[in-house]
Order: sequence, then C-alpha cells, then structure tokens
Amino acid sequence: MRVSFNVNGEDVTADNVWPGESLLYVLRERLGLPGSKNACEQGECGSCTVYFDGVTACSCMIAAGQAEGRRVRTVEGLAKEPGKGGDRSLSDVQEAFVEMGAVQCGFCTPGLLVQTDDLLERTVGAGKKAPADAEIREALAGNLCRCTGYEKIIDAVHLAAERRAEAGSAS
Repeated sequence: MRVSFNVNGEDVTADNVWPGESLLYVLRERLGLPGSKNACEQGECGSCTVYFDGVTACSCMIAAGQAEGRRVRTVEGLAKEPGKGGDRSLSDVQEAFVEMGAVQCGFCTPGLLVQTDDLLERTVGAGKKAPADAEIREALAGNLCRCTGYEKIIDAVHLAAERRAEAGSAS
C-alpha cells in the first residue's frame, strides 16, 4: 500500500508498505529518518517517541497505515529551521542535553528529547511555571535509560525550561 503523510513539515509518500509495518520502520528504513530508535518494539522503552498529530506516541506501536493524512514530528524535526548556511541548529532541549552531559550511549535520547519538548510546551510554553523534579520524572517515566541514572537528564530539562522561559519573556 501507499501511505502519504506529513513528516517534520514536509509531505511524504511511502510506497510498498505492507499492512503490518510500523510507523517506526517507515520513518527509519523508507524515509531515512534514523533518529527514532528501534529498541523494544512493544511501546515500553520510549526510544521511538514521536509527535503523532501533536501528541507524543511510540511509533513502534503505530501501524504505518494509521499515518495516512496525519502529521508526524520526529526528533529530527525538533531542530531549528536552517539559517544562512542551510544547516539546522539544535533546539533548546537538544542543546541542554548536550551541555549537561545527559547523553551517553544515545539510544534513549531521541525519545527523551521529544518527551521533554512536549513537557516544556505544556508548561513553560503555555505560560505556566517551569516543571518541578516530580513533574519531570512523571513526564519522562515512559522513557527508559540504562546509562545515565537520570540526574543529568533532569538537570538538562531544568536548563532547557530556564532558557525557554527566558526566550518567552524576551519576545
């Protein structure tokens, strides 16, 4: 079957998709977007988290055919639009994760970045106060990391929230 949908603001079509194929497989193997990781294939680890019509979801649990006519935003779509050089720059969340050392093996990182972006959009981006540790832990509870111990991840979320709040108050 043919599946047409919007990925990171661009209309795309994937041909020869078989009925049981996951959205994750289509993103990685057919569309060349390897950011979302294939780990558990059961919706348990969060490594493949994407925005699906504006709501975060595990792309391994979405049949590719369900994406027909929908909007998907991957970790690649978090980056800022290209500047003069044509390269995309890192988002505030991506920069904070790098600066705080919240990235180790990197397998869980794409899902954590998408979930963090979503959390900050619902809090700081909606004019609410920055999330507390307990709110961060709850928001990221579906994302498993075996390397970091989560403390640096929480520090990165706080840094990104602070920067997003500063950027919001400057505009």
